[in-house]
Amino acid sequence: MAEGVSAGAPAPVAERRGRAAWLGLRELTLLPAIVATIVAGSLISDAFLTVENFSNILQQSSELAVLVIAESLILIAGRFDLSLESIVGVAPMLSAWLIVSDTSVGGSGVGLGAGWAIGLLFLAGGAVGAVNGFLVVRLRLNAFIVTLAMLILLRGITLGITNGKTLFDLPNAFLWLGTAKLLGLPVSIWVAGLLYLMFGLFLRYHRLGRALYAIGGNAEAARVAGIRVERVTWGVYVAAGLLASLAGLMLTGRIASVVSSQGQNMIFYVFAAAVIGGIGLNGGRGRLAGALTGVLLLGILQNVLTLAQMPAFWIDAAYGAIILVALILARLSGAAGQEA
Repeated sequence: MAEGVSAGAPAPVAERRGRAAWLGLRELTLLPAIVATIVAGSLISDAFLTVENFSNILQQSSELAVLVIAESLILIAGRFDLSLESIVGVAPMLSAWLIVSDTSVGGSGVGLGAGWAIGLLFLAGGAVGAVNGFLVVRLRLNAFIVTLAMLILLRGITLGITNGKTLFDLPNAFLWLGTAKLLGLPVSIWVAGLLYLMFGLFLRYHRLGRALYAIGGNAEAARVAGIRVERVTWGVYVAAGLLASLAGLMLTGRIASVVSSQGQNMIFYVFAAAVIGGIGLNGGRGRLAGALTGVLLLGILQNVLTLAQMPAFWIDAAYGAIILVALILARLSGAAGQEA
């Protein structure tokens, strides 16, 4: 009997090792596509392989990168949040509206200080995440429908605050994240990189990070194991709201204004980067390193197509094609893994 047990024991271990090895390779699957896109860009335009252009690519991708972290945390926990793109717009708009004292250009006339406005920005994003978490976790409403409704609601608020006007002439402190540089690179790039490092280590080594995978894989099993599923999931929604606010602040600084359409359609690119980077839509799967490669691929691809003077609608079509190919490859690789 002892021999039978010992002989059968290595199988699950080998299976886990094989799955871990596959996850490690999965994070690198986009690297050939990134290299191929870079080669194509160098052939299309002499301006592509320049420090200024790559700095521009990374800065324009930094806001998307932070939003992808937020969405990835929620997806890993087995939930959805479509409203993140609207937080990118409404949180900076509300703060800027309170800052601008000229009512003729859409301001509130309050003249709030930049420090207080930034604090309010994060408070607004965290509050939206808390409301989403309450509706999804406590009231057990469908996450897709709830966050879709929140997206529409916040988009209307963003438009209504200033009647569709663009707010500008904002304080330098409010624009600092999108304008300042550190060691020759925009600060927003350093912020995005630091966040990926922090949250990557958090998901891999912290007990709450591992709990997210457990919740996304099987919420009931995680609850039996002693994980406070509802509390952790609710906290993830709040954290995602805060990250979305940060992305909105970075975008506001880069364009030196807040537009009424800020963040619109951004969620599609967020899901595109997450999916092609290996974040599972069914929860419990994926790593931020893979999601980061998805962000870089989309950023470089958009830059290359722009330099090639490709119309914007073809760029959107390319993103859609990339998502479909990624889903097909993920499905085929999953089936192959099961057969093995």
